[in-house]
Amino acid sequence: MAVPERVKNKMKELGLSGVNKPKRTPNHKTKSHVVMAKEGEQYRVVRFGQQGVEGAGKNPKSEKDKARKRSYYARHDAQGKPKSKLSAKYWSHRVKW
Repeated sequence: MAVPERVKNKMKELGLSGVNKPKRTPNHKTKSHVVMAKEGEQYRVVRFGQQGVEGAGKNPKSEKDKARKRSYYARHDAQGKPKSKLSAKYWSHRVKW
């Protein structure tokens, strides 16, 4: 199914290249990324990530990064996979951690 016109306009306004494709937002005052999320027939603009903070990555090497990742998971109850693509938790987990 084609993307609705209102969604295309919002994506153009945000400078996004496509649906479910996150983009860094270095000039946003608080959030580091934005994505036009689609799940089923629902669309939503999701901003996620704290500006200026990098995730520890998928395979942290140093003990400090491993501890940061453990703390992130404890704070955000991110042990299991987030259930909805329309949540900031899903995108933060996928892109930053």
